[in-house]
Amino acid sequence: MQIPRLHPDTIEEIKQRADIVDVVSDHVVLRKRGKDFVGLCPFHDEKTPSFTVSQTKQMYHCFGCQAGGNAIKFLMDLGKHSFAEVVLDLARRYQVPVQTLAPEQRQELQRQISLREQLYEVLASTGQFYQHALRQSQGQKAYQYLQSERQLKEETIQQFGLGYAPAGWETLHRYLVEDKRYPVQLVEKAGLIKPRKEGGGYYDVFRDRLMIPIRDIQGRVIAFGGRTLSEEQPKYLNSPETELFSKGKTLFALDHAKEGISKLDQAVVVEGYFDAIALHAAGITHAIASLGTALSIEQVRLILRYTESKQLVLNFDADKAGNIAAERAIGEIAELAYKGEVQLKILNIPDGKDADEYLYTHTREDYEQLLTNAPLWLNWQIQQIIQNRDLKQATDFQQVSQQIVKLLKNIDNSDTRNYYVSHCAEILSLGDTRLIPLRVENLLTQITPTTATRNKFISGRKKSDGGKPPHSPLSSARSLLELAEALLLRIYLHCPEQRQVIFNTLEERDLEFSLSHHRLLWQKILGSTGEQVDFVSSLQDRYLELSEEIESVSHLFHVNEKSKQEMLRTPQVVQAAIACMERVLIEKRYRYFLELWQQIDSEAEPEKWQSSYQSFYNEKMRLQELDRQRQFSITDLM
Repeated sequence: MQIPRLHPDTIEEIKQRADIVDVVSDHVVLRKRGKDFVGLCPFHDEKTPSFTVSQTKQMYHCFGCQAGGNAIKFLMDLGKHSFAEVVLDLARRYQVPVQTLAPEQRQELQRQISLREQLYEVLASTGQFYQHALRQSQGQKAYQYLQSERQLKEETIQQFGLGYAPAGWETLHRYLVEDKRYPVQLVEKAGLIKPRKEGGGYYDVFRDRLMIPIRDIQGRVIAFGGRTLSEEQPKYLNSPETELFSKGKTLFALDHAKEGISKLDQAVVVEGYFDAIALHAAGITHAIASLGTALSIEQVRLILRYTESKQLVLNFDADKAGNIAAERAIGEIAELAYKGEVQLKILNIPDGKDADEYLYTHTREDYEQLLTNAPLWLNWQIQQIIQNRDLKQATDFQQVSQQIVKLLKNIDNSDTRNYYVSHCAEILSLGDTRLIPLRVENLLTQITPTTATRNKFISGRKKSDGGKPPHSPLSSARSLLELAEALLLRIYLHCPEQRQVIFNTLEERDLEFSLSHHRLLWQKILGSTGEQVDFVSSLQDRYLELSEEIESVSHLFHVNEKSKQEMLRTPQVVQAAIACMERVLIEKRYRYFLELWQQIDSEAEPEKWQSSYQSFYNEKMRLQELDRQRQFSITDLM
């Protein structure tokens, strides 16, 4: 039905009760900065927080995309909902009585609002019923299973609200409909009972099962998962899709894990309910479970609200079935991983164990070490490709090469792709460093979208639609240089103790800022007095006079909480940034000598061939040394 016009008093009361920090926090990780809160803007992609929420003004504003407004406007823009829909949802959340300008429609409108609230109430009552049944004589088998086989303490059982569904066909039905007087249609809509096909009446969906409540992000029960205690199939049974529950949009234990994910800047996704429960019981509080389905875009975006670095670790069994489960679970997020929008890692626990089994005989610290050592998804895929393959055999070598090329073609980010081309070339060279450039050339030729000759591709002279190839080495170099120079300037601005070190190192290595906007900022820095307390503020004020130039460097004048933590290890960060700047210059020389070597006939000019090979090989070794100095990803630090 069409929602009648709402009374202004209702709207005003909702504005008074709905705290904007409370509303926005459900969707954005906010951190206190002064009297306001900051976070990553949900309306556009960014790595440095520019989204500010003022609790005193009850307003939000993004300095990046210029989005702004109050709590109602935020929910309207985020969910693409109408004004009335958002107001009604806030009315339910904050228990504000709804008045409309059409009194005759008020009763029907209130019924619409209260349906979801009634479902929450029925499911909450059901959860309490299952918890009570667990501690009765009929639930002793389930209770013993939790304590003995799952080794769960009472506090964990209570924390997750675990319970037991009695074996009778109509036990829950009688309790909810006859004792609690809930309408039978409402109980059916909650996914708890089903109508009999013959003879009329209803029967319980869950019978003789260990019950696990599934909650939404606010901790309200929206569904259940039931584990059989007998040989009945399926082993695990979930609630059907309802008004409140959609399996593809829900993650088990996210209500418990969201704070841990935000604090550790990482989410661990496991396969089963008890894997997540066992990890939380061990103190690993950033674990969630995927409800046995492939991860959907909605689920991933829900997780990524709570992690700035977008780091996801998938933990599945290390056996064949576990690998298949991992590949299935990746589902729709593969595209995000290829684009670099998600830092996806794969953790396979040794000996084919799941997280629950592993913690029976290992400590929390052991598991955390496995998380630390978990390979990136692309590295994991490469390991799967070469596993049990003998690259000295022509057939295996050919099959592995073909699979690697297929993998490399999927990588959109040019810097990432270039790194893995080099990495895979080293694998295929079987330890013979002389073969690495040939393997690099071979891989590049196969993954390049054009059919240009190898020399034209490497030299970057091939034109596509009158310009450079979309992912040319030149564009990759500029991207890396942009990040490295920006990072170094940011450290110089915000870490006074590092300024002399940066200045001296640039002088010693004879390095300059190559990009014009960075070079201009550096010139103004050198022309300023760096000892003054308000150095950054003063420099920014002077830059405001140059309105066009300020846009390209304005982000360097601000730091978020993560940046501040990174700057605590600034000596390593400075080394990494300068190594990246030097790497761009060395890579140009490397490509020049590689092209020169490939153009020389080794039989006609053996000495010149050997000399040019040695030159490009020396540059290659220098590149590897610079990569070791970098130690961590510049992209992460930015």
